Amino acid sequence: MTPKPGTLGHAVIQKKPLWIIFAHSMVIKLSQELIVNSHKTIDARGANVHIAYGAGITIQFVKNVIIHGLHIHDIVSAPGGTVRDSVDHVGFRTASDGDGISIFGSTNIWLDHLSMSNCQDGLIDAIQGSTAITISNSHFTHHNDVMLFGASDTFAGDKKMQVTVAFNHFGRGLVQRMPRCRWGFFHAVNNDYTHWLMY
Repeated sequence: MTPKPGTLGHAVIQKKPLWIIFAHSMVIKLSQELIVNSHKTIDARGANVHIAYGAGITIQFVKNVIIHGLHIHDIVSAPGGTVRDSVDHVGFRTASDGDGISIFGSTNIWLDHLSMSNCQDGLIDAIQGSTAITISNSHFTHHNDVMLFGASDTFAGDKKMQVTVAFNHFGRGLVQRMPRCRWGFFHAVNNDYTHWLMY
């Protein structure tokens, strides 16, 4: 299935660098995970844009991705099948886990000013040697497994992982993994847990 020009799905699979903006506020329900190609900025400033009630965002084996200003919530596992991940490639994907944002083997990722809650699996997972990740100025609520950095205690490829978690608000209804770090180097600074209540 090829996304229509002018849609978010069409923009993120382009090979050239793109700064993606939104003409108006909207709710985007993804039937399959949104696979983002390298050198993309998704910028929701000036609009109220929700990724909700469907699949989440996947950043896999790419670099230089910025996601700014999205509301990501009520993400669920999506069925597998053929998914277009670039303008000239369609691949088979297994069912997604239901992460809000999944970062897999990717570098130079900045997640900023996001609002995230209530996803089926993690809000943000970074695994398989992903590094140079910044998560900043975001608001997290109503979720169990918030952030996971490194999926396995035995995968030494995550030793190179470097993640900065800064100026975020960990709010009501969170339970654990704020964040959970298995391997690598992590810098957590000026995060706010003031209103964190498990129930």
